[in-house]
Amino acid sequence: MNPGILYAASAFILWGIFPLYFHAIREVPPLEILGHRMLWSLLFLAIVLTVRQQWKWLPQVARQPRVLGAFIASALLLSSNWFVYIWSVNNGHVLDASLGYFINPLINVMLGMLVLKETLRRGQWLAIGLAACGVAWLTWSAGELPWIALILGISFACYGLLRKTAALAALEGLSLETMLLFPLALGYVVWLTVHGQNTFVNTDTGATRWLLAAAGPITAIPLLLFAAGARKISMSALGLLQYLSPSLQALLGVWVFHEAFPQERLIGFAIIWTALALYVAEGLWVSRRNSPK
Repeated sequence: MNPGILYAASAFILWGIFPLYFHAIREVPPLEILGHRMLWSLLFLAIVLTVRQQWKWLPQVARQPRVLGAFIASALLLSSNWFVYIWSVNNGHVLDASLGYFINPLINVMLGMLVLKETLRRGQWLAIGLAACGVAWLTWSAGELPWIALILGISFACYGLLRKTAALAALEGLSLETMLLFPLALGYVVWLTVHGQNTFVNTDTGATRWLLAAAGPITAIPLLLFAAGARKISMSALGLLQYLSPSLQALLGVWVFHEAFPQERLIGFAIIWTALALYVAEGLWVSRRNSPK
């Protein structure tokens, strides 16, 4: 087996079982989890960068205001995505969160057209239209927009767009984002401590402390696996593997967290899954048609 497939699949599987981690620390408020995730992620990433001796990029980036501005924007998008995801898992909306990452690739295609002026093929237009019908059905049947899915899908698509044009690779980019967010996270955690509300300090269970500290490697390791895998396999293979994550999240939502999955919601998901299948099949067909004999 191509080791790239193993690396990428491992990353998406780890992302897919994230709800189990956040459910295990559900006693901690989502905003506090976010703060600890930023703090411990930076500590872990600093260790990785030191071991790999990859600090030369930082002084160069510090002298480029436009690059810093782009990463401030991506850091805010990433933190918003993290917060909504954590909140949704800890408030019984794992299925809604999984839907956000199912529709994310199609939102990426739309952003490519609107922002990067990419041309959409007929099959891509059909897939996007079908997905829009699925979202419209879910809105009509529930009486409200699936706002969790839309926020997660749109915020991560916008984040991906910024990172697509970013000047740094995955490890350095995430490190810079956590550095930019570090003062806010540290200030918030200190404020919680002063007011006696820091769960890391107040909890009676050592397991909660260890799980909060584990946010660093839990955040960074899948990203490092993804970066290693993406360099070794084709984009089409990577695109197929990415559906492992929301699929696992949806299964956890139904089988582990016992979230309601009535027929109306099943129909909406089925329409969106059909759109994704069409999108993937069309991409594979075009890739095979354009590949050398």
